[in-house]
Amino acid sequence: MAKREQAPAPDGLPAGVAAAWGLRERPGRGPARGLDVRRIVAAAIGVADAEGLAALSMSRVAAEVGVSTMALYRYVAGKDDLLILMEDAAIGTPPPGPEPSPEGWRDGLEHWARAYRDVLLRHLWIVRIPIGTPPLSPHGVEWMEQALAHLRGTGLDAERKLGALITLSGYIRSSVALLADIAEASRQQGSGWEDAERRYWRLLSELTATGGFPAVRELLASGEVHETAPGDTEGTADFAYGLGIVLDGVGARIADCSPRDGG
Repeated sequence: MAKREQAPAPDGLPAGVAAAWGLRERPGRGPARGLDVRRIVAAAIGVADAEGLAALSMSRVAAEVGVSTMALYRYVAGKDDLLILMEDAAIGTPPPGPEPSPEGWRDGLEHWARAYRDVLLRHLWIVRIPIGTPPLSPHGVEWMEQALAHLRGTGLDAERKLGALITLSGYIRSSVALLADIAEASRQQGSGWEDAERRYWRLLSELTATGGFPAVRELLASGEVHETAPGDTEGTADFAYGLGIVLDGVGARIADCSPRDGG
């Protein structure tokens, strides 16, 4: 996305966000030819994609781009600011979706949700970054704008629009975080998720065979929860079910705002 012309950064704006918006003065001649913030961020994303966020450090990134750690600080204020720049670069501009309209809000938000989830699945480390503020980086604000545009004209007030967006994005992030946890546990155990899931249901069945767990036993007896759907390695079916529940809730709030016959 095009950067703004140089302007003073608002008070309290994190250095990483200011850099992402182009509101922070760029350094002069750097310690290595061709080194710039974009190259540093790309190297950091490469480390995080391959090895996870725990492997990321300023010294590791400096080694990746071939400079000293201190030299890196000429371009990035610190790791927290680097994470802001990494996330903004990784999520990018949201892909085009359905044209926003009050009647098409659900299709629009569903497209938005699936696109955002796809980004997080490509960069699982994003869900490991603590959320310190609402979206402030350029691409983060672009995603926010696209989601809110689908709610224009629905009758929801500003507070309910924001609540819908927080609920939806929170659901997406939590579902991807669960997949990231499963992937990490599977790597540590040296087995696939299917094996871990079968072991879980077997142990749960044995532990609740007696005692005050009738609802759990009824669930297990249904035979519908013992295996993941074949080929669904990313929990797509489960995600679609939960997404439908979230959007049903948004729809109910929109219906409450709609004029009723004779009302």
